[in-house]
Formats: sequence, structure tokens, C-alpha cells
Amino acid sequence: MAPFKGLRLDQMQDGDPQAQIALYKARKYWKTAPTEPSVDGKPIRLPGYVVSLDGEGEAIREFLLVPYFGACIHVPPPPSNQVVHVRTGKPLEGLRTMDTVWISGIMRVEHAETGMGDAGYAINAVRVEPYQPAP
Repeated sequence: MAPFKGLRLDQMQDGDPQAQIALYKARKYWKTAPTEPSVDGKPIRLPGYVVSLDGEGEAIREFLLVPYFGACIHVPPPPSNQVVHVRTGKPLEGLRTMDTVWISGIMRVEHAETGMGDAGYAINAVRVEPYQPAP
């Protein structure tokens, strides 16, 4: 919330110049959001939503894993420390943007800039599975 300090967001309209300045500051701040170095090189299993970087209707090899539905599609995207850049060894058929999945692999602290948002982490996914909540 640091970029919004002192602003009355509930009283701003989208076209308000102060709102535009606040959004610019937020994006700049979130792009360099602090990451957690202790997860670098650790095996993880993580749930999230898919934001395809390959294009819809194709087998996906690369996507962002985001923490909530609509992230990166709507403005503003989440901070980079909440986004994982995922690459797969083989194309994944039938996976679409906003599908929920579990990913497994070795987490790396690594910044990536994409057209859909910035990521503070990366993983070469060993497994990508449809999300199923715990019983």
C-alpha cells in the first residue's frame, strides 16, 4: 500500500490524474517487490491460476501462475513477488487462462518481465495438475 499512502482511493475516478499517477507508482513499486531468498532452489508444490504466455487454443509451454482469478488480465497486476513464471518440458494440451492448477518443481528467485505482468519467481514445472482441493 506504500504507493497509495495519503490517497483517498475510494473517492477517485479511473480517469483522475492522481489515480493514474498512483497506478504508475504502484506498478513501479510492485515490479521490484521483495522476494523470499530462502525458497530459491527448494522443491515446491503450489496452487494458482494460469495466465498463458503462449496464446489461447494452443498447447501451452509457458505461463504465469497468479494467486487469484483475473490477476494480470485486469489492471493492476499483482506484485511480482506473488507471480511465478512457469515453463514446462512438454506442451500442455487443454490448459487455458484462468484454469486452476497445482505446479511442482524447483523454485528459483528470478525476475521475468512479460506482456502479462512481472514475476519474481520461476519454476521449470515437473508436474502440472488440475487443482483439486484437499478432502
